[in-house]
Amino acid sequence: MAALAQLPPLPPQFKSIQHHLRTAQEHDKRDPVVAYYCRLYAMQTGMKIDSKTPECRKFLSKLMDQLEALKKQLGDNEAITQEIVGCAHLENYALKMFLYADNEDRAGRFHKNMIKSFYTASLLIDVITVFGELTDENVKHRKYARWKATYIHNCLKNGETPQAGPVGIEEDNDVEENEDAGAASLPTQPPQPSSSSTYDPGSIPSGSYTGIQIPPGAHAPANTPAEVPHSTGVTSNTIQPSPQTVPAIDPALFSTVSQGDVRLTPEDFARAQKYCKYAGSALQYEDVITAVQNLQKALKLLTTGRE
Repeated sequence: MAALAQLPPLPPQFKSIQHHLRTAQEHDKRDPVVAYYCRLYAMQTGMKIDSKTPECRKFLSKLMDQLEALKKQLGDNEAITQEIVGCAHLENYALKMFLYADNEDRAGRFHKNMIKSFYTASLLIDVITVFGELTDENVKHRKYARWKATYIHNCLKNGETPQAGPVGIEEDNDVEENEDAGAASLPTQPPQPSSSSTYDPGSIPSGSYTGIQIPPGAHAPANTPAEVPHSTGVTSNTIQPSPQTVPAIDPALFSTVSQGDVRLTPEDFARAQKYCKYAGSALQYEDVITAVQNLQKALKLLTTGRE
């Protein structure tokens, strides 16, 4: 992919989008679709913050040039031309990165790359808002990932051993309000699935958070490293996928035939299409469980008119 023109210095007003832009740069080669939507999010957010002062207008103009160049390079990529596919792509990518970090956390393997993965997952969930409001699950994952990144970073920085897995905390501390504390750069190297016995503190948003509950079963065991895309051509010898448990399939679906009195609305067809797109995106990451679940939802909706 051709190199993009450099952006001018980031205006101070746009401090809140600097990490989203850095994430875009990190993904220009790893996953250009992710890079595109990170820039789109930064563009939309920047327009809301300040589109009038000269330095902000100049920055947004250059950012728009990058977006147009990326869109031209990506051509007919369905993740760019169809919002449903793009949303599914981002959600799956963010979830895989979250699950990698969560798996490392639950195993007690604390290192800067898992911290980076938690925080980057939270940034990518921010980016999903370009498609509309977040689901409650995504809101919880974003808040939890941002809190975990901060909590583990602070523990390691202070020479303390973090508590693995979800920890009981109070709900009244809002992680979102402390996001702006992450003005300094995160570790600049892309996450690699390896444990480290030493920790070089990068600057994760600081703060003391003690209140998030993630419901049991909210996230499954992870098989996927933070370097999610499989098309990079790089052979990994650090984490091998473990066998996946395929969800039980409703036997009724094998014999279900659409009844003549089932009337499907345009919204029903759109939802069924969404489930199929989600399944296709999940298969790109060899996520059989998610693919099967979404295909079952689509089939049930199309044959019964109900979800």
